Amino acid sequence: MKRSALSLAAVTGALVLMVGATSAMAQPSPTGAAHRAARVCAVPVPGTAGCHAMVVVDATGKPQVTATPSGYGPADIQSAYGLAGLTSGGRTVAIVDAYDDPTAEADLATYRSQYNLPACTTANGCFRKVNQTGGKSYPRTDAGWATEISLDLDMVSAACPDCKILLVEASSSSFANLGAGVNYAATQGVSAISNSYGGSDSAGTSAYDHPGIAITASTGDNGYGIESPASFDSVVAVGGTSLSKASGTARGWSEKAWSGAGSGCSTLNAKPSWQTSATQCSGKANADVSAVADPNTGVAVYDSTSYQGRKGWQVYGGTSASSPIIGSVYALSGNTSGYPASYTWGHSSGLNDVTSGSNGTCSTSVWCTSGTGWDGPTGLGTPNGTSAF
Repeated sequence: MKRSALSLAAVTGALVLMVGATSAMAQPSPTGAAHRAARVCAVPVPGTAGCHAMVVVDATGKPQVTATPSGYGPADIQSAYGLAGLTSGGRTVAIVDAYDDPTAEADLATYRSQYNLPACTTANGCFRKVNQTGGKSYPRTDAGWATEISLDLDMVSAACPDCKILLVEASSSSFANLGAGVNYAATQGVSAISNSYGGSDSAGTSAYDHPGIAITASTGDNGYGIESPASFDSVVAVGGTSLSKASGTARGWSEKAWSGAGSGCSTLNAKPSWQTSATQCSGKANADVSAVADPNTGVAVYDSTSYQGRKGWQVYGGTSASSPIIGSVYALSGNTSGYPASYTWGHSSGLNDVTSGSNGTCSTSVWCTSGTGWDGPTGLGTPNGTSAF
């Protein structure tokens, strides 16, 4: 599939899409539950992306820190998505983010030690951190993106404890630099590349087109509305859910669409051959699949790079959590030939169908309201083991 370059005009729409979002101001949780959550990355300017991590904040609007983990841990993620006991055989998941997280490896060690996961270090060959060209000259530190990196590394660890992790740090949040990071990761024998960031709908580029690798991307945290790179037809678009324990059910969990999850139809990227008429879109539809993203049913993350004067155990959400989870499930399956989304669309019976919840209002109900089968906020559903991957 040939891709054209990202156009500046197309990316400009990101500012419209994310009106009212700020990197430092606490925002009410989209679900209206007890917690408040704040975005940790600045609103993107044209030509750049914003990360999709959201942190639970206290009454002062700063990240809420606890002495011990609060929020879902690895056992919860594995239980909810049928991943307990599964192994990848040491396959690699790449994480592409902007800027440097100087405490990435140390924080990863703290997280994995807390949950009795096997060590994943540079020394044992499990963890590797590079810049966008594979070197060791890292970009400047950005505290918001550093928390994003911690979230991503922890979610790979939670979903696939035996996966190796390649962290690629782009020089900036520009699409040019992030795309360079994706291109580098694709040369490193990885099974999946997770991208927990986005901007407005824009034309796909070759940087995100690597058959044989599951390239996942978050659909956004702003409710109904289309974002790239999730809207690229070569990318697995990952939406978000609210995940709750449900002891009276066979699964033990229940899910509904998270009201912050992005969705919609691209006007700039062709509809992939595997997406069916269920989308009612003429172009690429977001999402393909989904996983937990609601900060009010959020995940535990450890980060010691100070953000707004806070560091330690925190609770995170956003579709930044769901993208690395789904990337890790593809790594667990090992079934990433061609364009992996094609296989998932053909095996949707292996997913948990999410049938309730909404992320806004839209002209065609299925684009913003969950129901049986495909819908915009949650796609085809969430993992139930790896049979759909």
